Amino acid sequence: MQLEPAADLKPNPKGDTYENGLFLSSQQELEDEIESYRKDRLSRRLGFIYKISFAFHDYVWEPLVTIGRFVELTIIFLPIVITLPISWFGKKKNNTRSGSIFWYKVLRFSLETAGASFIKLGQWAASRTDIFPQELCDELGNLHSNAKKHPIRYTKRILSQSFGGLPFDEIFEEFNEEPVGVGAIAQVYLATLSKKLIENIDEFQPVKKKKRSFLGLPSLASNDSPSPNQKVAIKVIHPNVATKIKRDLKIMNFFASAIDIIPTMEWLSLPDEVQNFDTLMNLQLDLRIEGLNLNKFQENYKDDLFVNFPTPYLKFSNRSILVEEYINGLSMSKMLELKNSKQLNDDVSKQLSDKVIDSFLQMLILNNFIHSDLHAGNIFIRFVKPNELQTEIISNDSERDEISRNLKKVQKDNSQLSKELNKLHADGYHPEVCYIDAGLVTELNEKNRVNFIALFNSLAEFDGYKAGELMIERSKTPETAIDQEIFALKVERLVDKIKQRTFTLGTVSIGDLLEKMLTMVRSHHVRMEGDFVSVVVAILLLEGIGRQLDPSLDLFASSLPILRQLGFQDGGGLINDGDKLAMFKVWLTLEVRQFINLSVQDIYKLVKSDGLCPNY
Repeated sequence: MQLEPAADLKPNPKGDTYENGLFLSSQQELEDEIESYRKDRLSRRLGFIYKISFAFHDYVWEPLVTIGRFVELTIIFLPIVITLPISWFGKKKNNTRSGSIFWYKVLRFSLETAGASFIKLGQWAASRTDIFPQELCDELGNLHSNAKKHPIRYTKRILSQSFGGLPFDEIFEEFNEEPVGVGAIAQVYLATLSKKLIENIDEFQPVKKKKRSFLGLPSLASNDSPSPNQKVAIKVIHPNVATKIKRDLKIMNFFASAIDIIPTMEWLSLPDEVQNFDTLMNLQLDLRIEGLNLNKFQENYKDDLFVNFPTPYLKFSNRSILVEEYINGLSMSKMLELKNSKQLNDDVSKQLSDKVIDSFLQMLILNNFIHSDLHAGNIFIRFVKPNELQTEIISNDSERDEISRNLKKVQKDNSQLSKELNKLHADGYHPEVCYIDAGLVTELNEKNRVNFIALFNSLAEFDGYKAGELMIERSKTPETAIDQEIFALKVERLVDKIKQRTFTLGTVSIGDLLEKMLTMVRSHHVRMEGDFVSVVVAILLLEGIGRQLDPSLDLFASSLPILRQLGFQDGGGLINDGDKLAMFKVWLTLEVRQFINLSVQDIYKLVKSDGLCPNY
């Protein structure tokens, strides 16, 4: 349609303007129609330009940049190829040559140099002891991000945009421009939100036409807001990190596909693992997901006085920023340091171990919602005072924060810190376990959960051969497993060794058992599901922390209260639900084992004290 100037149009008898078969009820409508037409023509012209621009970007620019990145990575990883022969030489220590240890260090250095994607890849690989040698996983576990902090001007700009263009100085009462942490994907600041922002947040947020869910998750509606003058942690994604990671993943996928062609390497299924890693990275690039994870964890532990997660303030957050409660406490690493130097009160240590293990078992058994990054650096300890019945906390938030500040002042002096902790214990304070950085969680699907419960039950029954068979039968690719009968016999022998010392020590290290089983899994090419392995690794980490705090820890025995809770909560449903019925069998097996264990220990004490045949 071609519209002429309004002056040339003749009004019809009704007073409306007529043009090319269209009636326009007023001059204003005509002008609106002309403006709309002009915008439509401009959009079509720009649309063509956009198509050319997108085509140039997708088919010329991106391939060139990706090739450039490929060249850069080739230079970075060239030392790995050059030094590979060194791994075949040197003295053996724990079946690993000294040359291999050196090569693992070269690999770690190269991964750190390569940037965010490869740092995360190395950290992920460190958890896959079912694929890679234990010594390599230990070395990659030392990977630290060498990411440079992004400029403060970028942080200010993106925060201002997130709050509808509000000037940065009006968003915060206080903002520490030096980040307290710089990771491969984001960096974290401490700040205090302004009272004006807290009271009028809806006015400052960008207007959205319609609230939509993402990745099947609910909209980020939330009534939570920080209190005035409350410290918050603000996580900000690095600029352009998503684009860089996308390019790196293309390169990883190319190499994974090339390695997969090599005979005997197909059992690794590296293209599938790259795809899984791709999913993990995308989850971490959307900070809203971490906020929703924290919300769910808080709901799961709302009745637990001594387990906490930072509160996410979702209406202040979006894909690129996350505003959450600042957890002011001592790192678990510091508590372990005190325990290892024998400067931590045994009662405090036992309380701490019990709370860590109980909270993890609740994640694993009751909730099937497991924090996937449970190293000591992501666990903080605060101290709270419950009433005598431990039904509520009687110390307030300001008192708790004051205690944390005082402990931090003396944390460099272990002797003084130990005295302060002993004083708190004497005054009736208990440790509160706080988990942070919940960007990644593991939820076992029905198949993997049933498989895990079946394996757990086999170990509880000390049926190693059955456990070995189950691991092969329910692996991703049973046909790739080699020497299946020998594998099952090895697992049986391993479990028998544990069984022989059970009643003498009174404990079973399920973590140690699973770790050795993963080593055998790798040598026999038994491909486990990634989520399954994530759960096993979480057990290794948490039991390792628990045993440092309490050497007598028995993970099987610790799981009994959680299993009893599951049974009492849903006793009738156990019969109809295969998952819960399998867990019920585990419960009965552990109850019997616990009874026998206690009976043997009691008899041993009676014999030792001559209680069975006392001398009169």
